[in-house]
Amino acid sequence: MMRIAVVAVSVILLLLAVVWGYQRQLIYLPDTSAARVGGNDVVLQTSDGLLLDASLVPARQPDRGIAVLVANGNGGNRAGRAPLAQALAAEGMTVLLFDYRGYGGNEGSPTERGLARDVRAAQRYLVEKAGLPPERIIYFGESLGGAVVTALATEAAPGGLVLRSPFVDLASVGREHYPFLPVRLLLRDKFPLAEQLAGVKVPVVVVYGSADSIVPPSQSRSVAQAAPTLKDLVEIAGADHNDASLVHGPSVIAAVVRLADQL
Repeated sequence: MMRIAVVAVSVILLLLAVVWGYQRQLIYLPDTSAARVGGNDVVLQTSDGLLLDASLVPARQPDRGIAVLVANGNGGNRAGRAPLAQALAAEGMTVLLFDYRGYGGNEGSPTERGLARDVRAAQRYLVEKAGLPPERIIYFGESLGGAVVTALATEAAPGGLVLRSPFVDLASVGREHYPFLPVRLLLRDKFPLAEQLAGVKVPVVVVYGSADSIVPPSQSRSVAQAAPTLKDLVEIAGADHNDASLVHGPSVIAAVVRLADQL
């Protein structure tokens, strides 16, 4: 019996070691091919010296003088967000799409700290190169990107914040998919979205799908409750995490337009 117990403990420790070492391969699912979006190709420089490919999609007339900085979720690359950018541009907003480190042909490997540097470089480009005042920029974060832009908002306040399919924190989502693991203890990247959102005073919009199988709708509703200045809570009936209606559908675009109208 003692030997069986020792073997069992050894197997568990081995499993935990594997999860610790390879967890980022489970969290970040990049498309490493070069992305083609349209608009103007630009390059962002991060504070640790990486060069990131990005696309600036200009607003159609009449131009609102507002930019939307889009922070992607954990999968694909910016090419998958092209329909979102085109729809927002048609509403008179300039849109900046960019790829994180390790995505879309960019060098580097994604981590929570690295993504924070990447989105900061995107915000800096809009302010310093494109000439947009910070209060005329809307941060749009999808899923994991919602945590990325919320962290950015704590240090560089935007005009408003749109969170699509946000989660409370990464551990809360991890428990949904790996209930047999001590996820909170194992995670190296935390992404404490709701905790950080409590200190963000700008207008916040939360959009989620009622049938989201990746981020439970209850998580997104909890995020909305954590927002000190919630302006809009939009549920898209029947939408799963990657459905077009939730990625770039009319209800999503309308929610961004309503926020832009308030700026």
